[in-house]
Amino acid sequence: MSKVNKVVLAYSGGLDTSVMIPWLKDNYGCEVIAMAADLGQAEELEGLKEKGTRTGASKVYIEDLKKEFVEEYLFKMIKAGAVYEGRYLLGTSIARPLIAKRQVEIAKKEGADVVAHGATGKGNDQVRFELTYKALAPELKIIAPWREWDIKSRAEEMEYAKKHGITVPVTKDKPYSSDRNLWHISFEGGILEDINSEPKDDMFVLSVSPEKAPDKPTYIEIAFESGVPVAIDGKRMDGVSLIAKLNEIGGANGIGRVDIVENRLVGIKSRGVYETPGGTILMIAHRDLESITLERDTSHYKEQVAIKYAELIYYGQWFSPLKESLDKFIDETQRPVNGTVRLKLYKGNCTVVGRKSPDSLYDTKLATFEKEDVYNQKDAEGFINLFGLPIKVWGRKHKNG
Repeated sequence: MSKVNKVVLAYSGGLDTSVMIPWLKDNYGCEVIAMAADLGQAEELEGLKEKGTRTGASKVYIEDLKKEFVEEYLFKMIKAGAVYEGRYLLGTSIARPLIAKRQVEIAKKEGADVVAHGATGKGNDQVRFELTYKALAPELKIIAPWREWDIKSRAEEMEYAKKHGITVPVTKDKPYSSDRNLWHISFEGGILEDINSEPKDDMFVLSVSPEKAPDKPTYIEIAFESGVPVAIDGKRMDGVSLIAKLNEIGGANGIGRVDIVENRLVGIKSRGVYETPGGTILMIAHRDLESITLERDTSHYKEQVAIKYAELIYYGQWFSPLKESLDKFIDETQRPVNGTVRLKLYKGNCTVVGRKSPDSLYDTKLATFEKEDVYNQKDAEGFINLFGLPIKVWGRKHKNG
């Protein structure tokens, strides 16, 4: 890489990015500007500006992106019904393109020639950051220290940090990494690399264990407008407040813990332990509301789209033409997704117990097993004869015996 003048580093204050500020200065002789995104990680931002400056950054941006995160990223993901490999609610994946987008905007504002991130060469985040850089500012150069430096482990990083007088939140007594935002907390690495070992309960932050949850169920009702959640128990709320409230309610009932081994984009199987209380509730409620407001073919096709949409998020392709095209399809499907869903939360379980919508396609007269005069059951005979004709022809040709 040619001479580097000014770098904007995606900064969290964690072990990796704390060490990277002095490393970038020592190895490239450049100015380092740190950019931290406030995505709802709460107390983790306390003292971050001072810490970044003390570590060697010339400037530290703390960007409040919570509203944009919810309205332009999380709500789109909810409407899509995107869940990676059937269980991962994409809390880390969905945050990266927004962080990288703001990082690019600051790089342009500051006249920086390079952007940098703290993702390792084994993970997915390197792809998510760099695909966003390439989509939004292909002229910027990229530095990924984990792919360049001689540090080979978290333990060596901690030694480097100690040598440079850097305080980091990871210790040898708590050797796993975590990532938190308004949507979730993830835990990986360290002691969790033993995939046959149950996580200790004191690791979790957003939720109590199902065993310690209340002995009585909690009932809530969530209202949606065009696929977007807008109210809890009849009280309208902005998106940030709504998700925070559902995290509180869901966490108290042991909702949203997931322990999975997932397929990383780079080809490695990796264990992730996640807490997503509010997100779990919203995904279940939204899917159920769609069950009464979308007609069959749209509903079934959208399930296929949801799988692809989740992959696009997981693979870092948020700003791809395909994802933007799928958004238009999804937005069209969400026009009738209006109404409320009633849920029962009990010891880790989130169960739908009621739903209603002004756009509901559910017709009691058609669905009932009681007497009605709107459906002629004799019509089914001709339908079955025509629908079953191909298999009948095949059966005649290839029948057994």
